[in-house]
Amino acid sequence: MKNSIQVIMFDVFGTVVDWRSSIAKEVRRVPELSAVNGENFADRWRAKYQPAMERIRSGGRNWTKLDDLHYENLIELLDEYEIVGLSDDTRLHLNRAWHRLEPWPDAVEGLARLKSGFTITTLSNGNVSLLLNMAKRAGIPWDMILGAEVVKHYKPQPESYIKSAALIDVDPEQCMLTAAHNSDLIAAAGCGFRTAFVARPTEYGPNQKSDLEPAAQYDFVASDFIDLAVQLGCWSTSQFPEIALLNHWTVLTGNSKTSAWKFSIQQWALL
Repeated sequence: MKNSIQVIMFDVFGTVVDWRSSIAKEVRRVPELSAVNGENFADRWRAKYQPAMERIRSGGRNWTKLDDLHYENLIELLDEYEIVGLSDDTRLHLNRAWHRLEPWPDAVEGLARLKSGFTITTLSNGNVSLLLNMAKRAGIPWDMILGAEVVKHYKPQPESYIKSAALIDVDPEQCMLTAAHNSDLIAAAGCGFRTAFVARPTEYGPNQKSDLEPAAQYDFVASDFIDLAVQLGCWSTSQFPEIALLNHWTVLTGNSKTSAWKFSIQQWALL
């Protein structure tokens, strides 16, 4: 099955990056928000995310990129907290905290390993500049950035998955979505995508109740991106660059002999 996968697409918020801790840190850096609990602020800001997109998915408003939705939600939230006196520059800088989210500890290394054997790309509701700035800052090694702004649809609308695959000239069956959210994976599977579940059990904090376990039969279930890379035969390439070459050749050709050679190198690497 894995030889038929050419592209691995990734949900970003919560799957690749730890939005909650990152936003909480940014909130604590704003003097006017010193009395606010950063984690609670992050949770309440994030809680406005789906309702804002749903108004677009349902046809209630025209297409609006996520940066603008985040800003509108921030203004609402500041009003709810009765926070006054923030300058325009401070509000804009705080809104761009979503551009500065920190990756989970395994994310960058795991993605680098997966990139040795597959094309890796985002499939996110984030806009392009947000995802690009995040990647540049955190060293996330995407081959390309795809998602809602590119196809003008927010997940889990089917168009967001199908049009993303079409843009890079692959069939949905040649794509695999990796995500920490069951609803995203189930929607992608309904469009013909392969699926990989990677749990992020603290995405919503220590008392998280949802998305702790896979809720459907996925193609892969992994503890983190490094585990997923191992399952897909993408071992560390810094010490053994020949593995990267064989990963690439195997994906291009589906040649079982190169798979056997790669397996031999991997076994030798364990000695």
